[in-house]
Formats: sequence, C-alpha cells, structure tokens
Amino acid sequence: MEPDRRLTAQGIERKQQLLDRAAELFAERGYPETRVIDIVRAAGVAKGLFYWYFDNKEALFEELAEQIRLQLRRQQGTVLQPGDPALVNLRRGTEASVHFMAEHAHFFSLLEVEGRNCTDVLRRGTEQHIADTLTLIRAGQADGSVRHEDPVLLALGVVGAVGQYSHFHRTGRITMPLPDLAAFVGRHVVHCVAADDEVARAALGASAALATVP
Repeated sequence: MEPDRRLTAQGIERKQQLLDRAAELFAERGYPETRVIDIVRAAGVAKGLFYWYFDNKEALFEELAEQIRLQLRRQQGTVLQPGDPALVNLRRGTEASVHFMAEHAHFFSLLEVEGRNCTDVLRRGTEQHIADTLTLIRAGQADGSVRHEDPVLLALGVVGAVGQYSHFHRTGRITMPLPDLAAFVGRHVVHCVAADDEVARAALGASAALATVP
C-alpha cells in the first residue's frame, strides 16, 4: 500500500478482515493454492477492494508477516523489566517467544512450508529476533550476567533454541505442556549464556516470565 494512503476506521477494519481471512486460508490450503479471489470471497468484499489495500497476494503476505513480527516484539517487551539483570530479561523474553510461536503455530508452520517462496519474509523476521536478542546479550555482558564470548554467536544460539524447540513442539515431536516447555527453554538459555553457575542460579531463581506472559 502507498505510504500516504490514509484509512478510515472502517477501512482499517476491512483491511484487517482481509489479512485475517488470508491467514486462515494460507493455513488451510497453503500459500500457492490460495488465490486473491478466495481471500475476497472469504472476507465477503469486492475484489477491487483487495487491490485498494494491497498490490498483490505477495504484498498481503508480507504485511501479515510484519504484523506477526511486531506482535512478537510487543509480547517480548511486555515481560522485560527495566533495571533487572539482562540475563533475567533474556530468560523472560525467551519464554514469551516460545509461548507466542505456539499461539501462532499455523503461521510459523506456513513459513516453514513456504520457505522457498518467502525467503525475504523469513530473513527479516529472523534478523529482527537476532538483533533484539543481541541487545540483551550485550547488556548482559555489560552488567556481568552473560559470559564474554562472541555476542553474535550467543544470540544465534538463543534464537536457534527458541526456533528449534518451537518447531518440534508444533510438529508433535515434543508433547510436554507449553508452559513446561517454555520454562525448559528459558532454563536452557540461561545455562548456555550465563557468566557462571552462581549467576545462572540467581537468574533461575528470579521471577519467571510465565507469571507475566499475556
């Protein structure tokens, strides 16, 4: 959509309706099999309205992915507590991410299946997650809660753990309840990046993220 195109409240609602119906169809049929006409029929709007908001199906998908990415960042942000050790916040953000990916399992499954067609979308989302994690890693190195190794490698390890454990949960290879899995991944990350065992024990003894995850 053109950046200067302003939407009324009704326009915003209709655009979101198209995004929501498209997300449902993508999950049910897959991205390639879902046509623009299918989306507008599911949304109950005219085809011309679709092209008022989006240039094509690809543009809609990119905006949908951007929405999911921003929602993930907001959910991570709600559990971070300024002034707490960065390692504690890293644990909280990790657990919030595992919860979010499970709550939006259909979308993340779609990204995996359609990865070849959505490489830019995948890359942007992953790069943002790495950048946010890297900020916490560097803050942890500054406050002494995270060990002084290559911060990029540590961030990649955290993001990789969240992604892989979430994938195995989505595909049924991990069957433990979601709260237990999120707590496990949080503990795993703490042990992987903590400056020492004492710091790790302190971080694990701090308030768990689960109490504040929406």
